Amino acid sequence: MTATATEPGCAERISFQASPETYRHWTLAVDGDLATLTMDVDPGGGLKEGYELKLNSYDLGVDIELADCISRLRFEHPQVRCVTITGNSDRVFCAGANIVMLRTSQHGFKVNFCKFTNETRLYLEDASENSNMRFLAALNGTASGGGYELAIACDKILLIDDRNSAVSYPEVPLLGVLPGTGGLTRITDKRQLRRDLCDVFACVAEGIKGKRAVEWNLVDRIAPLSKWEEEVASMARKTADELPLRDVQGITLDPIVGVWDGDELRYKFVTLKFDRAARTVQLELRAPEECPTSAAAAHGQGSNFWALRAFRELDEALLELRFNEPEIALVLVRATGSASTVQTTDALLADSDHWFTRETLHLQKRVLKRLDLTAKSFYAVVDRGTAFVGSFLELLLACDRSYILNDPDIEVRLGVTAANGGSLPMSNGISRLATRFLADPELAAAVLDEGPQLFDAERADELGLATYAPDEIDWEDELRIAIEERAAFSPDALTGMEANLRFAGPETMETKIFGRLSAWQNWIFQRPNAVGERGALTCYGTPQSPEFSRLRT
Repeated sequence: MTATATEPGCAERISFQASPETYRHWTLAVDGDLATLTMDVDPGGGLKEGYELKLNSYDLGVDIELADCISRLRFEHPQVRCVTITGNSDRVFCAGANIVMLRTSQHGFKVNFCKFTNETRLYLEDASENSNMRFLAALNGTASGGGYELAIACDKILLIDDRNSAVSYPEVPLLGVLPGTGGLTRITDKRQLRRDLCDVFACVAEGIKGKRAVEWNLVDRIAPLSKWEEEVASMARKTADELPLRDVQGITLDPIVGVWDGDELRYKFVTLKFDRAARTVQLELRAPEECPTSAAAAHGQGSNFWALRAFRELDEALLELRFNEPEIALVLVRATGSASTVQTTDALLADSDHWFTRETLHLQKRVLKRLDLTAKSFYAVVDRGTAFVGSFLELLLACDRSYILNDPDIEVRLGVTAANGGSLPMSNGISRLATRFLADPELAAAVLDEGPQLFDAERADELGLATYAPDEIDWEDELRIAIEERAAFSPDALTGMEANLRFAGPETMETKIFGRLSAWQNWIFQRPNAVGERGALTCYGTPQSPEFSRLRT
């Protein structure tokens, strides 16, 4: 995994494509219904120059490969029932995020790095919940910081009992930051430790080991070195046997490759068209004219099944915008193509019990959550030729505003499908329609009651789907003013405002991670006590000791 500097945008563009043949940090081995994912980080394989990935520490490149592993397990190896995640370093499972990488990275990169790693661990948990697959963290050595955060995302944790290995969160005592990859949230909400024990654990740099780690519910079991391999195999087998066997055939996930043409980045179903002077980009998602009408036919197309490929391309495009286009302020979203194709496909994904169509639906869910969590402004542009229907309507509902051309002489059509009823939930656990109409659920029901028939712009406005619905005379001016105004606002203020407004309704572990833990971490990442000249993160690994301002804020 490398950074490149061959295309427009930022100085070094990051690629998010990976495959087992090119992995530098992970080895994936599959044996029937069991898989082993071994972390063996190449110290010299950092995404950028200037740091060494010692002690199985990780950077973004390591996590890009991990995310790819999880996708391949779900689509290429759906027969797997238990995945054992372990390490290949002596006495170390994983030392967490690389400190020098964090210390030398720009603030915006650190924020997006932490967001990506959080999404990857949530994707792992989603596989456990929905893919007939469980994850066993076999900690062959100490798991520190992000290493334990990866373990705690798994269903079960087995720790080697060698009188040395521990689990720990050293961020507060040593680095002046937080375990920001879901760590503090999962020990309270998932492992459900007592608050006082959580407090102690987060302040003891050397961590907790052995029987105490089991007593505190930090791990599920411990095993002596002499019986380590036997215990790992036994626990993996028992974990797998808790789930039903599946006689299924996976597919091959082909790479997603975009082609640059001037200021356009084109995929088969997704196009990004940049106006960097205006700090905007047009994002278009297209549906083809034809599509499979059965799960078997969709499965036969493999990774070329349009609903899978289009949303994989959308995922890639969103990551491009996050990491490689930091100055883009506003994304103008258009959905085009065949509304009938979207309706047919949404019905297929909703009604089929086939593993492949179910996995495609869960991937769409994950990608739409990625959009929800992206620190850009999103405006849906609904005009002639657009097809905001069903799963494509979710794009509109995910946007901060929707502009719908409402003119009797111009045909504009929208529509709902089963995809809008809750099968693509947000991080808050409810649908985007339910979130939009939180105060009056009957309004959400009214939208769903429109059924399979498409409706026009006037009806969309009546249903509350339009932020603004100008006619053709005012359309261009109103849209232009809105775009120019948004691009002129403070990016920091917009990021904070949007993150607060997008997630009304219930709080979940997921919303706590992104809305609470990550927000505090992002604040701390800019504070002198962490990154100042004598901040803890700055001084770590150097002869200098940190000097803190003692003011509580």
